This record gives sequence, C-alpha cells and structure tokens, in this order.
Amino acid sequence: MSSNSLTITDNRTNRTFTLPIENGTVRAMEFRQMRTSDDDFGLMLYDPAFMNTASCRSSITYIDGDRGILEYRGYPIEVLAEHCTFLEVAYLLLFGELPNEAELKNWVNEITHHTMLHENTKQFMENFRYDAHPMSMLVSTVAALSSVYPEARNVHDAANRLRQIKRLIGKMPTIAAMSYRHSVGFPYVYPDNDLNYTENFMNMLWRMVEPKYAAHPVLARALDILFILHADHEQNCSTSTMRAVGSSLADPYLSIASAAAALSGALHGGANEEVLRMLDEIGTKDNVPAYIKRVKDGHGKLMGFGHRVYKNYDPRAKIIKWTAEQVFEVTGRNPKLDIALELERIALQDEYFVTRKLYPNVDFYSGIIYQAMGFKPEIFTALFAIPRTVGWLAQWQEMITDAEQKIVRPRQIYTGQRTRSFVPMEERHGASMVK
Repeated sequence: MSSNSLTITDNRTNRTFTLPIENGTVRAMEFRQMRTSDDDFGLMLYDPAFMNTASCRSSITYIDGDRGILEYRGYPIEVLAEHCTFLEVAYLLLFGELPNEAELKNWVNEITHHTMLHENTKQFMENFRYDAHPMSMLVSTVAALSSVYPEARNVHDAANRLRQIKRLIGKMPTIAAMSYRHSVGFPYVYPDNDLNYTENFMNMLWRMVEPKYAAHPVLARALDILFILHADHEQNCSTSTMRAVGSSLADPYLSIASAAAALSGALHGGANEEVLRMLDEIGTKDNVPAYIKRVKDGHGKLMGFGHRVYKNYDPRAKIIKWTAEQVFEVTGRNPKLDIALELERIALQDEYFVTRKLYPNVDFYSGIIYQAMGFKPEIFTALFAIPRTVGWLAQWQEMITDAEQKIVRPRQIYTGQRTRSFVPMEERHGASMVK
C-alpha cells in the first residue's frame, strides 16, 4: 500500500477503501465506489460555494494565501509589476513564457491593430439608454461580437482561437471606453495606434477636442501596473464562470460576456467601489477609531480587508500602495488615502482583525488610485474586466486543450418532496404556497 494514499472505512458497510492522493488531492469520483447496495448511486462530496474543491489542473497562476504569494507562470507578481508591461505579461499568461524583443514587438502590433470596432457594433452601443451602466453595456456588447465573428465557434482550431484572443484583448478597452462615454453623453473616440495599450485606453476615455491626446507617463505606467495586478487570479468566480460556459464549447465572446457578468457583482469586481463608499462614510482620519469600534461591535463591515484565499497581506495591495504614492505626486494627494492609511494602521495592530487574518486586499487601495487618476466609480468594474480578459482567455484556452475536461455538470443534493399524487384543479383547496 502506497503511503501517498488515504484509507477510509465506510461504517455503513464496514468496507475499507484506499484512495490515491495526488498533488494533495483525492479524486471525487473515487467516492462513487462507496455504496450501500447495487442500486445506490454512490457517495458524493458536498461543498457549497466550492470552498475546498479543485475543478481543474492549471499551470497559469499560483497562489499561496497563507504566505501572501502570487505568481504568474512561476514569476512573482512583484517582479512582473516592476519590470514588465501589461501586454508583455499578457503574452506570458497566454503562452507560458515571456516574449523576446521580436516576439513582443509583433504581439503588440497585432493587438494594436485589433482595437477598432465594426461600425455596426458602434451603432449597437448607441441604442442603449442614455444612463446605461458601463458594465451592462460592456457585457452586452462583448456578447454581440459573437454575431460579428461567427467563425469563433470553431474553438478547436488553434489558429482561429488565437485570432479571437487577439481581437478580444484589443477590443476590450475600446468597448469599455465607449461604454463609459455613452453613459456621460460624450461622443466616442476612435483608437489611436500611435499610443501604447494603456495610453490608448486613456485617449479613448478622456480625449475631448485636442487634436492628439497625450497621457501623463506616470499615470499611464500606473494603469499598466494595475492591469498587470488584475490580469489573473486563479479560479475566482468570474474565471470559474468562463471555464464553465466555455466547457459547453460556447464561443469566446459569449464565454467572456458570462465571465464579465459574474465580475459585475458587488462581491467580486465591485468591491473597490464599496471601499470608496466606506471611506466617504468615515469622512476624516479622526473618525477611524470610532468606525473600527462599530465594525467590531457588528454594526458595519471593513471593506477591502480579508480575502477568500489570502490569509496574509495581499501581495497586490503592497504594490498598489507603492503605486498610489507615484500617482499622487502627479495628481495631488487624495484625502481618502490618509483615512485608508490610518484604517490600515489601526486594523493591523488590533487583535480582533489580526486573529481573523483580515489584511488589506487589492481592492483597498485600487479605488483610491482610480479616483485620483480621474476615473469615475461607475467604470471601476470595466477597468477590472480589461486586464482580466487576458486571464479569462488563458484559462479558457487551457481548459479547451485539457483532454480531462468535459462539460461542467455539478451534482446536487435533492431536498424536495418525492413522487406526489396529482391533485385536479377542482380539488385544490387551502392556503396558497406562494409567499
């Protein structure tokens, strides 16, 4: 018997089973052999919200939440944020290695020349209500691209997949910028291929009447770093959605739209906006101790602290904190930063938060930086979706080429009634069951 195994005794039958352990996991299907009779379906594992279930093997992103480690393809996030551009990291996530100079030049050129939207798509966006939320527009427009590129359905053709990947990475900033400008009543701005990825996004978002938009290099680099930090984060809600929808062989546009829809929720991509609301509620640095007390008394939440995976300081939060200082040298200091710093200082010294391992996460400082750079809170989630598109696509491609993956079909535990007798309409009496 291998020592790298698990021995289980089923006390219902007194049978003993030895299950192999691989990569610290036991295959759930091994439990199906544990039955009480021949017609027994077999034992299932119950894991609400997938708190302790691995649904795939992946070589893209590594997280050690206890030690606060995040790596893309084996490279620490801190190193990539310091030395790389976003499109360089995008190449790494998708292809497994950092590009050389020629590869990067070709990659940037191909992405840049996929930034334009078909005029029909522009007209599609113009028909949204004047006050449509940018994220609703982004989700709908990405889904609509499925009709523009019907060949995308051929997901098993590697060359075709790569073409759609380039299109999505190139067009996502254009869609996000147009969605925002529509919501504030500004005319759309076309891409400028003379600008880099983040500069071009800022151009499409903020250019007014000037003949040529010039982004401040510090702000453009800060946005590039933020995009790197948000590019992928293992099997989070939206990434799991991308894999689940993609497992049906839906095309990448519909799969990305579903992932973006998952991202739009307040518990996922909308968290940094909630941090800003909290800081507004606190008001001043002097009010922080009272707010901390309220949270400890159960009368509020400390937004931007704690994480489902990290039980240590989120490594992305450290980088964002440094980036904030660079941004504020250009924009002026956001007064919310002083509140945030005091909140962090007190919380990290308070036993209540320390024992619960509630450390600042990526959302705690990102909203403050975005606001200082001129982004309005309504576009925060779209800002998240632009870089995360790369991670979604990398995970989708990995899933498509994984021979072990099938269409996602979780099991359930049925808790309803069984085999009831039908009651004709004229015999149905008593209180309605509709509450």
